[in-house]
Amino acid sequence: MEISRENVLEILGSILEPDLKKDLVSANLVEDLAIEQSKISLKVYVSNPALHARKRMQEAIDFNLKRAFGDQIDVQAIVVGLPADAKAAQRKILPEVKNIIAIASGKGGVGKSTVTANLAGGLAKAGYRVGIVDADIYGPSMPTMFDVVNERPTMLDIDGVPKINPVLSYGIKILSIGFFTEQNNAVVWRGPMASKALTQMFTDAYWGELDYLLIDLPPGTGDIHLSLVQTVPLDAVVIVSTPQEVALADARKGVNMFQLDSINVPVLGIIENMAWFTPEELPDNKYYIFGRDGAKNLAHGMNVPFLGHIPLVQGVREAGDIGRPAVFQENSPTAKAFDDLVRIFVEHLVTLKDKKQAHAH
Repeated sequence: MEISRENVLEILGSILEPDLKKDLVSANLVEDLAIEQSKISLKVYVSNPALHARKRMQEAIDFNLKRAFGDQIDVQAIVVGLPADAKAAQRKILPEVKNIIAIASGKGGVGKSTVTANLAGGLAKAGYRVGIVDADIYGPSMPTMFDVVNERPTMLDIDGVPKINPVLSYGIKILSIGFFTEQNNAVVWRGPMASKALTQMFTDAYWGELDYLLIDLPPGTGDIHLSLVQTVPLDAVVIVSTPQEVALADARKGVNMFQLDSINVPVLGIIENMAWFTPEELPDNKYYIFGRDGAKNLAHGMNVPFLGHIPLVQGVREAGDIGRPAVFQENSPTAKAFDDLVRIFVEHLVTLKDKKQAHAH
């Protein structure tokens, strides 16, 4: 058998992590796999940090790889205990999703769903595997923004368990409360019902392997947010605001809520939407109709990263209404703004996760 990355992963995929009852590969426990001629080095996480558990795993890896590729190979496996917060991440829910990010806003009408749709589109354009959960139960807009209003999720059989199969648009997997309710019916759900429906989009759906799962939250700070944080291990939250005072006051509340000890979700940063207006016929002009740099100043004042400005352009709304997010319009100023945002978003998330790892060790 040839020593290739695929073959090595196949062997590692046959080794079970005893506590998690899953194999090393599908539980995302293998890192830093490197192959140089007959030397295979890798790092593997186990949920039990005790020396005997780590040693046993090391022996299992050594034995299985040598059995497959021959005794002459050099296996260097570093086995470490999962950091405490990653234990939560070796979660029953969404084990194959690398990053789960909520997009929130203190108040409605600031363009949070538009930002979510375009951030997802930009990530997909950059080659990442992306999903969206539209958890905005009072005004689910992803079906419209991705032109899938009339589609419905199908059911899949995964190991004998029926699972909801998300709808696909532009390569992005989407589940929305809007798929399960009639378009014209205002969703008048009490908190517990809404929370249950929301939870099912995570626990009863088959998302497969994703790099990013974005959650479009309802505006404000309430029950839904709390139950979500208890159900889903969020890696971070992004707050969307417009520059005007009333939106900023609510954005501040949003940041404070996620920083509460009981919730404690890292705020990845603030995005300023509708930062200025640029008419199509005067592409170089900027009119700051809602005030200037309000969200940027709020971010600096609260010691939270500022992720970028998104201009108010007629094309963004039109693109959302026809079901093709603006980030897919090549060479438009909006697409450029979102492409920049995606780059900064990914960079900040990597930094945040590195810090967490360092902190855990």
